[in-house]
Amino acid sequence: PHFVFYVKSLLEKEYGERRVQEGGLRVYTTLDFSLQASAQKILSEELESLKGYDVGNGAVLVTRPSTGEILAMVGSRNFFDGSFGAFNVTTALRQPGSSIKPFTYTLALKEGMTAATLVNDTPTKFDIAGSAPYQPVNYDGKYHGLVSLRYALANSYNIPAVLLLRQVGVEDLVSFAQKLGLSDWENQKDRFGLSLTLGGGEINMIDFATAYGALRNLGVRHDTYPIQRIENSVGSVLFEQDTSGTRVMREEEPFIVSDMLADNIARSAAFGQNSAINFVDKYVSVKTGTTDEKRDNWTVGYTRPTLNSKVTDLLVIVWVGNNDNRSMNQGLVSGITGAAPIWRRIMEAAVNKELFNEDLYIPESIVSKQCYFGRQEYFVIGTEGTVNCQGLKPSTTPKE
Repeated sequence: PHFVFYVKSLLEKEYGERRVQEGGLRVYTTLDFSLQASAQKILSEELESLKGYDVGNGAVLVTRPSTGEILAMVGSRNFFDGSFGAFNVTTALRQPGSSIKPFTYTLALKEGMTAATLVNDTPTKFDIAGSAPYQPVNYDGKYHGLVSLRYALANSYNIPAVLLLRQVGVEDLVSFAQKLGLSDWENQKDRFGLSLTLGGGEINMIDFATAYGALRNLGVRHDTYPIQRIENSVGSVLFEQDTSGTRVMREEEPFIVSDMLADNIARSAAFGQNSAINFVDKYVSVKTGTTDEKRDNWTVGYTRPTLNSKVTDLLVIVWVGNNDNRSMNQGLVSGITGAAPIWRRIMEAAVNKELFNEDLYIPESIVSKQCYFGRQEYFVIGTEGTVNCQGLKPSTTPKE
């Protein structure tokens, strides 16, 4: 029902309520009914297992990022639950937590940094005019010394993300995110600060799918949509969706960020080697996010482009939380409990396993060289000589 009423609201906005009710319109939507049924079932089952974590609701959006089609939309655990069911979380504003970080990192790469650039994860205070200094802390309560951008993003360390945002600029991130499709930030930008990269700006899931889709499409934006075609009562076409897309950035930076998000080895320090987000190394990119006091918990992930365009092309976003913004149980762990297991099951239900027999697409202007810990690192041609990849060893300091 959430999908139906979402489509109906768009039709009424365009054609008016009377024509929608009485005009004999034939509306062809993007919905994959089998996938929709699976997503509803999985969400309902998993939320039952999360009752002990004070998780009252959840939502799922599945899209085909190369076109923007909405394949499944589950706006809440049960539309017919009178207490919250009719409220469609996929169209609501919620804070994304750390799931917003990839856009800061993409912008940092666009401005000349690399996945091997080092950033200092140490206690840092940021002066804020007219208020107390801002001092972010990491999810694990520790500091990790010098880390590469790859490891900082993969493990979702907060301090490096804030340092990067200070360097690239809040206004530039807002402008960049708007280019990718985050339309709601325009009306909030006056209150944004460095916490924006940790999820301080609300987004809606529809726009989030568009923005993440631009990463998956290696720089091509396809706005998320639910309607393929509309005909009148005699079969004349009134509307047909344009799926051509718009290039909003070059291929190289989203390719490298997607690779960071697919690197299970890099994120194992924070998530372990066998978490729910470890799908198949290098073929599925994924990011989790949890907001302050665990009011929102997200997992966003997508299959990566291969040389065969016929294999799975999928983006899945899952949110869990409470409609009234009440905190969930503090024992909920991002990437292990909450949204991640739901995301995992939906991906498993939908992904064409032939994906993992294909060769990943690598842009021609990407080169690799051996870097930290003996791994091969990707660089945009011309940036591979800007870092010295030798001699770095990870370190962790205890909580202060």
